[in-house]
Amino acid sequence: MRDRLRAGVAIYNDGYYHAAHDAWEEHWLDLEDGTDDELLLHGLIQYTAAVYHARNRNWEGAVGLAESALEYLSGLPADYRDVRLEPIRRALEMLADDPSVLERRSPPPIEHEGSAPQLAALDLDATAVAAVVLAEELGFDPEPVDRARTYARRDLEAGDDDSRFISLLFDFVREDDHRGLVYRRLSQHAERRQAREADVEGLFE
Repeated sequence: MRDRLRAGVAIYNDGYYHAAHDAWEEHWLDLEDGTDDELLLHGLIQYTAAVYHARNRNWEGAVGLAESALEYLSGLPADYRDVRLEPIRRALEMLADDPSVLERRSPPPIEHEGSAPQLAALDLDATAVAAVVLAEELGFDPEPVDRARTYARRDLEAGDDDSRFISLLFDFVREDDHRGLVYRRLSQHAERRQAREADVEGLFE
């Protein structure tokens, strides 16, 4: 929960308002309706969707989502799961009243664990979540990124803190200007690793 939550917050804070929900949705769908965790993620998903629609001048959609998100978040403690909810609730009230306000100002950041994290501040586990989400959002094939995420975790468990997959995942998430180049390198390394593992497996068949 923590890694997905933090990844989505950072994706949102970096301005990928549409993509943020993808970090939360899979876990949210597995939760029982009405639990505090379900209400939190449901509210955050609708909040980011409201911001996205307001930024794209879909006023009616933004208002409806803002009102709905307020309902989901209204009964939660102010710092539930270390997310500062009061600024979000105020922003939702503002959006419900006048969604065009986001033409005049940027939406407030989401604060988690005492800061407003951005992609550059994420640890490996949250970065691994964000990498796949951003790949899908930005039109890259997410499969090589997902494979790289698997290899990075295997390398880390084996004690290889200098794994190339770890550094490439960080670069893919953090380097906007070179993301395409990083993606190509990441895909090539993932393909070579997959081929090597297939060769080894074939020795024992």
